[in-house]
Amino acid sequence: MGLIRAAKGAIGGVLADQWKEFFYCEAIPTDIILIKGQHRVNPGSANTKGSDNIISNGSVIAVADGQAMAIVEQGQVVEFCAEPGEFIFDTSTEPSIFHGPLGKNIIDTFKNVGKRFTFGGQPGKDQRVYYFNIKEITGNKYGTPQPIPFRVVDNNIGLDIDISIRCHGKYSYRLTDPLLFYTNVSGNVAQAYRRDQIDAQLKAELLTALQPAFAQISAQGIRYSALPGHTAEVSAALNEILSEKWTNLRGISIATFSIKSVTASPEDEQLIKDLQRKAVMRNADMAGATLVSAQADAMRAAAANESGGMGAMMGFMGMNAAMNAGANANAGQFFQMAEQQQQAAPAAAPSAAIGWACPCGETNTGRFCSECGTAQPAPPDTWACPCGEANTGRFCSECGAQRPSAGWTCECGAQNTGRFCSECGKPQA
Repeated sequence: MGLIRAAKGAIGGVLADQWKEFFYCEAIPTDIILIKGQHRVNPGSANTKGSDNIISNGSVIAVADGQAMAIVEQGQVVEFCAEPGEFIFDTSTEPSIFHGPLGKNIIDTFKNVGKRFTFGGQPGKDQRVYYFNIKEITGNKYGTPQPIPFRVVDNNIGLDIDISIRCHGKYSYRLTDPLLFYTNVSGNVAQAYRRDQIDAQLKAELLTALQPAFAQISAQGIRYSALPGHTAEVSAALNEILSEKWTNLRGISIATFSIKSVTASPEDEQLIKDLQRKAVMRNADMAGATLVSAQADAMRAAAANESGGMGAMMGFMGMNAAMNAGANANAGQFFQMAEQQQQAAPAAAPSAAIGWACPCGETNTGRFCSECGTAQPAPPDTWACPCGEANTGRFCSECGAQRPSAGWTCECGAQNTGRFCSECGKPQA
């Protein structure tokens, strides 16, 4: 009885799988990265008894915008498509009398019946269609639970210190290599692979990569308070740091990275302000102006002393004592020092005349005359590089190409410097 049941199952299964399937996928939700495709079955359709995970030859698979499709047979990807439209699977190992030569398909169908008979009437293979969400996956929040070191560099005042900052915001990522993601992350799934299955791991790796990424940004002289305006640079730095784990292993890349706020500890902020104030005093003019302001404040405070004339007198005496204790420094000395520094500074070399005179009489600084539109004449001994740059040296300043040798080209194609062609002997035209 078992052999008869197996024979019936093999014949019935093969005949049921002769119908071609139509696979499709509705709009993939933002919380799903990969989902198994479903073949369309209407209530009045005759194709209702086909085997699960069997794709007949000639089946049609629809691919929409923002989707990629992969056909997996026996756990291995055999077809892939990332272009929207209709895909026909005409290399399936499951024959169909409705696709291709009828005689050959009938023979292959009987062979398939024999194969299924040996598996008790069931198909001995697994074929699936998976759809990948290749749209931008947004709304991923992040925040630094622990402060991240950030180097603050200000060459104007000679500042170079390390502080600790906190930041939070959102980032988005995109599936750039679906086959890598299937091979190394998802594999065969019963229905769908959701983003929450990997988001925690991605967030942890992102926070780890923030520190070296911020190190690259700070090396460019960007202050931590200006980070929200340089998110493109941060994204590029993160992709470079995460390329090994994200791009090369999982086929994922950061699409956008936003910083909502960046804060440093109150102690670090106060330290930077104090250093900046002290650096200002290196300028003699600023030091003198600060001293004048402090003296004026002291005089106003002494004059407003509520203890009467004796209190005001004591206030002025205290102010004079403070001035004498300050290495006999006063505002006039600072201003005199600044004037001496300016006089000692080497005079700036006179700038060369800027601009060129057009034949129409107009003086211009651009490449074309603002009055008549005539192009600026090329300087003597100028040659034009194939890239379009005008040069005077031996190499192009734009692309580095070497200056072509002087000479003329004969009709035969030979390059010459004399009056006659060295290849065919013709005289220079």
